[in-house]
Amino acid sequence: MKRSQHFCLQVGVALALLTILGVLINNLAVNLIRTDMGLSFLWLGRPAGFALAEHPLSYRPSDSYAWALCMGWLNSLKVILCGLVLATVIGVLAGAARSSSNLLLRALSSGYVALIRQIPLLLQLLFWYFVAFLSLSGTPLAPLGALIRVSNQGIELLGLNLSVEFSALLVGLSIFTAASIAEIVRGGLNSVPSGQWEAFRSLGLPEGFGLRRVVLPQALPAILPGLTSQYLNLAKNSTLAIAVGYADVYAVSDTTITQTGRAIEGFLLLLISFLLLNLLITGGMEVLNRVVIRSQQ
Repeated sequence: MKRSQHFCLQVGVALALLTILGVLINNLAVNLIRTDMGLSFLWLGRPAGFALAEHPLSYRPSDSYAWALCMGWLNSLKVILCGLVLATVIGVLAGAARSSSNLLLRALSSGYVALIRQIPLLLQLLFWYFVAFLSLSGTPLAPLGALIRVSNQGIELLGLNLSVEFSALLVGLSIFTAASIAEIVRGGLNSVPSGQWEAFRSLGLPEGFGLRRVVLPQALPAILPGLTSQYLNLAKNSTLAIAVGYADVYAVSDTTITQTGRAIEGFLLLLISFLLLNLLITGGMEVLNRVVIRSQQ
């Protein structure tokens, strides 16, 4: 009896969702007919007519809208991939510091997490752009010598010049996401039995070595699911790049929609792009999770 009730409930929910979807598609079709526009992607081949401040490949305003969107997509991928790496490094270090026996490290990491998680990401991006970078002088600061130089023109890393827009977005996204990753890492480390901590400490192993070789591998199954969610959040939050003038796929799409009036097609392309990106991130993390679980069996 219960099985039949559950089946009927599932069928009812499915029918309701299909009905809502049908109504939305019907309204879309009716509005397209009324505006006499139809659904078309032929405009992608027309010249874009606008310049991009940053493009990884050759681009001119005479190139097509499709190529401009491609440049925006590559810009998004660049900041997302760099942000995932940087946020992971900072988050793991901060999370490990929160579980450290060093009181100063625990206090600093706790203060960092508490502060960053309370401030909206948009405000942080604006802070890094207008205050942290644009307010600097033209003379580069070199905190690490020739390794890295920072000025109001952006960051120069080993001869690689990063624009101020890209730098502000990358730093803001990474620091914001790393605060949440730190909490996930801390929770994962705390899930490891205390006997494992006592074991490597009783052997006289350094704290960092014990964390890397003994505790962290056992905590990975508990860390990876939450880490996946933060990676997806970073990818979606990258659309705030428009606030600092970085030409990501959302900013390019916004300009394209304004010029062509093709809002429906533009947003469909955006939805499909981020859907594919998030599926790739989720799939990659699922593979990593299976490998970690298999290695511990």
